[in-house]
Amino acid sequence: MRVDAHHHLWDLSVRAQDWIDAATMSAIRRDFDVTDLRAAATGFDRTVLVQTITVPEETPEFLAIASQTDLIGAVVGWVDLTAPSVVDDLAELRSGPGGTWLRGIRHQVQGEADPRWLCRDDVRRGLRAVFDAGLVYDLLVLPHQLEASIETVAAFPDEPFVLDHCAKPPIASGSLEPWASSIRELAGFGNVTCKLSGLVTEADWAQWTVEDLRPYADVVLEAFGPSRVMFGSDWPVCLLAGSYAEVVGAAEDLTSGLSPADRDQVFGGTAVRAYRL
Repeated sequence: MRVDAHHHLWDLSVRAQDWIDAATMSAIRRDFDVTDLRAAATGFDRTVLVQTITVPEETPEFLAIASQTDLIGAVVGWVDLTAPSVVDDLAELRSGPGGTWLRGIRHQVQGEADPRWLCRDDVRRGLRAVFDAGLVYDLLVLPHQLEASIETVAAFPDEPFVLDHCAKPPIASGSLEPWASSIRELAGFGNVTCKLSGLVTEADWAQWTVEDLRPYADVVLEAFGPSRVMFGSDWPVCLLAGSYAEVVGAAEDLTSGLSPADRDQVFGGTAVRAYRL
């Protein structure tokens, strides 16, 4: 099974995506639905639909979409981890329409001013609720938040985490450290997998090459190993820097040195296990 483990959908008539800057992100300032996804994700058998904004209404909408198409095999949604009602909120999502497609939860930790947000007691309580509900937690963090991510993973050594977008390495600047050392430390915990995703939008949007991405992909593949790395397109956000086909082609190039069996893990097997597809 070939899997795209990370993409989004949105309908601007239902809800504004305030993070889309009109001046610099016009390429994605329109609606993207399942029909668009099918046209883009040719050659993929299943996908994982991931939350975009922190509102409670979005996740039930995504679950309904997933229940109506055989392409989307899992949803990573959002709940307020810090809410006293987090246990009930998760139970309501899982028991509601399409609830069986909920396989993970994510929060835009990258937007939190506190670099140690993940270490807060109320956040950790929410994470406990996520894991008790049988769900994965997707880490959306920036390099300076990896220290708190490492501490958090260590606090839940038996629970499943997925690192989104390789923690957004500074590809445009060409710097590897301290990102690479933190990635290697995080990868030392066997309960973490990593998405080979989001790299093109961390590079120069106008003139990136596969060789710009390669040092970062190599660190991730070496640190985690192919059985804990999964491909994600980050479509349609990736359209800011390249087409769906270009992103897939880059990932195939970056993994060309792997054995066929290992490439199968990156393009399917890891995601199937992580999200129970």
